[in-house]
Amino acid sequence: MCLAVPGKVLEIEERDGTRMATVDFGGVAKEVCCEYLPDLQPGEYTIVHVGFALQRLDEESARQTLALFEELGLLEEEFGDPWALAAQEAAK
Repeated sequence: MCLAVPGKVLEIEERDGTRMATVDFGGVAKEVCCEYLPDLQPGEYTIVHVGFALQRLDEESARQTLALFEELGLLEEEFGDPWALAAQEAAK
């Protein structure tokens, strides 16, 4: 399943002419293209789908959605268990 997931923008930088952000999804950080939201700033929340920031979201809505996704097990399904992923990387 591929969800549109809210996340908090941690930092933004330009890479090869493309505005990219590091976004935290409830403890899992991913790189996201933020070209669709050129004025997006660190500290703001955004909805991300297939690696693209699509829309701004207020913090309370983002937290509620992340809590619901976590309760339903959707974050683990979407991102995997971060501890298991870390163990896999360490074993390489």
